[in-house]
Amino acid sequence: MTLVERFLEYVSFDTQSDMNTGLTPSTPGQMFFARFLLDELKRIGLSEVQVDDNGYLTATLPANIEGDYPVVGFIAHLDTSPDFSGKHVKPNIVKNYDGGDIALDAEEGIFLKPSEFPELKNYVGQDLITTDGHTLLGADDKAGVAEIVTAMEYLLAHPEIKHGKIRIGFTPDEEIGQGADHFDVPAFGASFAYTLDGGEIGELEYENFNAAMAKIVVHGRNVHPGYARHKMRNSMRIANQLVAMLPRHETPEHTDGYEGFYHLMSFNGDVEKTEMVFIIRDFDQSRFENRKREMQHLVNKINAEFGEGTVELDMVDQYYNMREKIEPVMYIVELAREAMERAGVKPNVLPIRGGTDGARLSYMELPTPNIFAGGHNFHGRFEFVPVQSMQKAVEVILQIAQMVPEYRK
Repeated sequence: MTLVERFLEYVSFDTQSDMNTGLTPSTPGQMFFARFLLDELKRIGLSEVQVDDNGYLTATLPANIEGDYPVVGFIAHLDTSPDFSGKHVKPNIVKNYDGGDIALDAEEGIFLKPSEFPELKNYVGQDLITTDGHTLLGADDKAGVAEIVTAMEYLLAHPEIKHGKIRIGFTPDEEIGQGADHFDVPAFGASFAYTLDGGEIGELEYENFNAAMAKIVVHGRNVHPGYARHKMRNSMRIANQLVAMLPRHETPEHTDGYEGFYHLMSFNGDVEKTEMVFIIRDFDQSRFENRKREMQHLVNKINAEFGEGTVELDMVDQYYNMREKIEPVMYIVELAREAMERAGVKPNVLPIRGGTDGARLSYMELPTPNIFAGGHNFHGRFEFVPVQSMQKAVEVILQIAQMVPEYRK
């Protein structure tokens, strides 16, 4: 099976995660996909292939050289984002892209345009896999899964490529921040690992946001509007007041690089009750803590004005910047950088404006930088992935595999 055939098969599985179920995996489609992969990994010849009750799939490619070398891991996640439908994905392949607008659904006027997504111009002459305009694609992270499986199949078919022991792992629920919750690092047994969960070709990342989630409930009081003077308390208006108190330009659409933000993810309510979910992000630990304190301060101000208990705040940390854990072992970043160069890819080391399983795993004693999987515009209808970028990701995995035994700190 070719890389593209494998990827197209994988995106046919509906694996959206759901933060509201309280289960692991959070949706049954993820376990169904994991069991499908279990059979495939056994079929191509990997050993120690197993999936646990929580949907974590692991396998081993045994070493084909003698010696005591570090064990490297390659990790990707099974789920797709709950932000946009991942059901009945119908991918399209645009051969030899000409640089113009791509009709995802011409009848409904849905086009992927370089005027809106200028990165398309970087892929003129290449083959792009897109959506049909009605679902996400699932390159995040089924491109990473397909690349890892394809690389392992290649190594099994080419024993002349010498390598140490390799472990692979596929996790559920990364998109809802729970991908490492039940990851058994000691059983995985790798010295270090790489997630294949990055964006465009060349991305190499060992810094990510510090992350928290804030769930806010605003309690109102409904009274007939004709007789509501000094009685009604409209929870939606109070919630809007709180949102307006946050810094206007510290939002995702106004920030870039190392700038942090507050992001209102959902807002649901009526006069009686309104529920909001925010995510809070910053690379700097002290600024991150200040953002959380500011959120608590604003809640306190609202409660002081409208009465204690009007607003309830439940705020939890999700993950932290992996840089602190990667810097003591920076040789693993340099190894990946050199592997990219050997594969003919120009490395682009930059911070992740998001998070990966690697952020959590790095704090669980498994240092795990992130490598590109090739996709763009994740979590929506305009997602696409260049075939040639996926192929290069496979080459980078192959280079890392054979470099680990020869690489010295």
